[in-house]
Amino acid sequence: MKAYRVSGTAPFGSQRQPFSFDIPAENEDSATHHTYSILGSRHRIGRRMVKIESVSEIDPRTSTEPQVLHHFREQIAAQGGTIATTAEEE
Repeated sequence: MKAYRVSGTAPFGSQRQPFSFDIPAENEDSATHHTYSILGSRHRIGRRMVKIESVSEIDPRTSTEPQVLHHFREQIAAQGGTIATTAEEE
């Protein structure tokens, strides 16, 4: 399994908004399918309404998604921990 970042735009409410998901998947097609599944189940958005602009493989240590961190936890620990930047509260 690899970690992928899927980015694009979808209609949320009355306007199109950008989205980005970090997903553990076997390949790019699987990551794309999982993204459609998430948007369809959470927001009732049809596949034809979603425009996926990029699917790229990422280093799991750069993700902040709990699903990615959990799936690659042993690999991340062996490499010295996450390298994702954390946003500070104001």
